[in-house]
Amino acid sequence: METADEESPLLHLQPDRQDVGSEYTSDGTIDISGQPALKRNKGNWRACYMILGIEFCECVAFFAIAANFVTYLLHESKVTAAQNVSAWVGACFLTPLIGAFLAETYLGRYWTMVVSLPVSTIGILVLTVSASVPTSYYRAGVHRAVVYLALYLAAIGSGGIKPCTSAFGADQFDSGDPMELQKKGSFFNWYYFLISLGSLLSGTVLVWLQNNVGWGISFAIPTVLMILGLAVLVGGSRVYRFRKLGASPFKSICQVVVAAVRKWHVQLPDDISLLYELANSSSPAESSQKIQHTNQFRFLDKAAIVLRPLDKTCKMLPMCSWSLCTVTKVEELKTLLQMFPVWASFMIFYAVGGQTTSTFIEQGMVMDNRVGPFAIPPASLSTVSMLSALIWVYIYETVLVPLARSYTGKEKGFSQTQRLGIGFALSMLTMVYSAILEMKRLAIAQASGMSGWNVPVQMSILWQAPSYILTGAAGVFAGIGMMEFFYDQAP
Repeated sequence: METADEESPLLHLQPDRQDVGSEYTSDGTIDISGQPALKRNKGNWRACYMILGIEFCECVAFFAIAANFVTYLLHESKVTAAQNVSAWVGACFLTPLIGAFLAETYLGRYWTMVVSLPVSTIGILVLTVSASVPTSYYRAGVHRAVVYLALYLAAIGSGGIKPCTSAFGADQFDSGDPMELQKKGSFFNWYYFLISLGSLLSGTVLVWLQNNVGWGISFAIPTVLMILGLAVLVGGSRVYRFRKLGASPFKSICQVVVAAVRKWHVQLPDDISLLYELANSSSPAESSQKIQHTNQFRFLDKAAIVLRPLDKTCKMLPMCSWSLCTVTKVEELKTLLQMFPVWASFMIFYAVGGQTTSTFIEQGMVMDNRVGPFAIPPASLSTVSMLSALIWVYIYETVLVPLARSYTGKEKGFSQTQRLGIGFALSMLTMVYSAILEMKRLAIAQASGMSGWNVPVQMSILWQAPSYILTGAAGVFAGIGMMEFFYDQAP
C-alpha cells in the first residue's frame, strides 16, 4: 500500500464532470419508482434522520443482548456461557457477509433491510417471551432450544441490517456534489455517535432492568423499538435515494481470475492503452465509475488482454466476460486484494472488543463491586467504554487533529493507516492491562486462601475501568477509521 505526504487512494477514479447544479443527482441514484432522484425532495438529511433512527433501534436491540447475556446463561458453566455469547456475537458479525452479498447482487440495500428487520424483530420477540414465561412451563431442554433459536434469528436479521444502514445512509448524498460530500462525512460521525449512545443506554438502563426488574421487560423495550424502526423504514420509502444494482461482485471477481488464468501464457503489452476498456459513456455518472490502471498485481491485467482471433468471433458480451474483462473490473479486484490485510487485522481487533461482553464481565463478577453504598453490576462497566468513546471523539476532533496537523501538514492530521495503527496499539494495551489485572486478582485470591473459589476477592471492580477506557479510545481511532477507510477505498 502506497504512502505519501497525503493519503494515497487505492482507487484512481476518472474525474466526474457532471453539473452539480442539476435538478437531479449526478451519481445515478433513483427514487422508489425507478425515476432519477430529485435533489430537492429525495435523500440528504431528510432521509438520513430516519436511517440513523433505524440504526439506533438495531444497536439498542443488539447491545441489550450482548451487554449482559452472559449472566442470563450462568445456569451453564462460566466458560460455556462465555463461549456461547462470543459465538453469537461472532455470528452477528459474520452474517453481514451474506447480507451484503444479497444487497449488492439481488435485493439492494433498502429491500435487504426491509426483509431483515422483521426476522430480527421476531427473534427478539421470541427471546422476550422465553424470558417472561417461567421455565417450569417448558419441558427439559425446550427453554434452552427456544433461547438459542431466538438468538440466531436475531443474528440472521442483524446480518441484513448492519452492512446496509451506513452504506444506505451514505447513498443519500450525491457523490458528485461537493456540498453534499461534506454532509456525508458528518453522517458517519453521527452514525458512530448513535452506535455509542445505543450501547450506553443498553449498558445502563437495560442492564439495570435485567438485574432489578426482569429480563422480559428489558427485551420488550428493544422489541418495540425494532417494530418502530421497521415502520419508519417502510414509511420513508418515498424520501430515499436508491442506487441501481450492478453486476454480482462475486461473479466479477471470479470472471477476472478465470480470464487471467486462461491467458497465463500471454505476454502483457507494454502499452496499457491496449488493455480492454469500455468506450466512454454518454452518461457522466457511468463514466465517473471507470478506474485508472495501476501496476500492482500485474498478472491480473492479463484478464484485460484482447485476443483478437478469439474475441472477434464472440458476439455476446456475457459469454466473453469469462475470457475478457475491462480494466475497471480488474482494478476493482486489485483494490480488494490491497485492502485484505487491513480487513484481516480487524478480526483480531474485534476479538479484543468481544471480551467486554464476556470475560471482562466474568472477571468483574469475582471482584469487589461495592463503591461506597452502591453496588456496580459488572456488565454496567461497559458504559465506561461508551463514555470514553464519546469523549475521545471530541478530543480527537478538537485537540489531536489540530496538533497532528501542525506536525504532519496533513488536512486530517493523521493518515488513515496511522489512525488505524494507533487504534490497534490501544487495543493491544487493553489486553496487556487486563492480563496484568487478572494476574494480580489471582494472586490476591491465592493469598486469601480463596484460589479456585467463585467468590469476589478484595480488589475493587474499578480497576477494570482503564480496560474499558482503552477500549473506547481504540474504537474511536480504529472503529471510525475503519468505516472511513473502507468507504473511501472500496470499489
